[in-house]
Amino acid sequence: MKPAEVTQKISEQLSSMRKSERKVAEYILANPDEVIHMRIVDLATEAQVSEPTVVRFCRAVGCSGFQEFKLNLAQQLASSPSFGQIAVTETDTIAEYKRKVFDSTVDTLLNVRDTIDNRALEAAVAAIAPAKRVEFFGFGASGAVASDAQHKFFRLQLATAAHSDHHMQNMSAMSMEPGDVVVAISQSGRTKALLHSMEMVKQQGGTVIGLAPSGSPVAQQATIPLEVDVEEDIEIYTPLSSRIAHLVVIDTLAIGVAQRKGPQLQDHLLKLKQGLYTLRQDK
Repeated sequence: MKPAEVTQKISEQLSSMRKSERKVAEYILANPDEVIHMRIVDLATEAQVSEPTVVRFCRAVGCSGFQEFKLNLAQQLASSPSFGQIAVTETDTIAEYKRKVFDSTVDTLLNVRDTIDNRALEAAVAAIAPAKRVEFFGFGASGAVASDAQHKFFRLQLATAAHSDHHMQNMSAMSMEPGDVVVAISQSGRTKALLHSMEMVKQQGGTVIGLAPSGSPVAQQATIPLEVDVEEDIEIYTPLSSRIAHLVVIDTLAIGVAQRKGPQLQDHLLKLKQGLYTLRQDK
């Protein structure tokens, strides 16, 4: 298990754990800084369970025992020190929830940075850079990411478009040709309409880059899956960070494509920048 995955693993398995193991999980999620300094007997006492229950919990989340679990948790806390301090409540002051919202997003980005596959990123850049046509598909919040992506890649001398309407996606998919690329963006990875459009693109010989959770249908169906795992909570006071993570992955792809296009792209970008000066008010 990668260190950054330990708390995500706990959250994913929480609902399926035995009642006693869930008590251990909930105590750890609420007190991570204390747990890394505890003995197994201390954690058992605080969680009001037996020591064998703690061992079973550790094995359930992929660790051989309590010591390995503590090591993984400590490594995660070292890279994301604000973990465990981001749950927003209705009584928080503006200063408190401001900090929590920012900390939540930073933690999310660090986790995605450390877990996303570099080889998949490289393959995605290699597919986009020479493409005659690059389009971005997404619905809802992912539609907003698609629109932002279209704006970024348009500046890189690529023919781009963004579609958040299913009919437009289907029509676009049917006109794809080999070498064309669609980036399918989904926070859930399970949108049926998006999956249908992706399949149509592949039938036409196009390449589909899927920006979605690992193991999800969108990731599985993509030609090149970019797996972004963000543990989201639907509670009203919990910040949603997956959209920010997707935007940063799009930025990473844009930088990679710009790098591949070389110095000639710099002249083009400079002209674009100069063209915008006339639209701005002087200082």
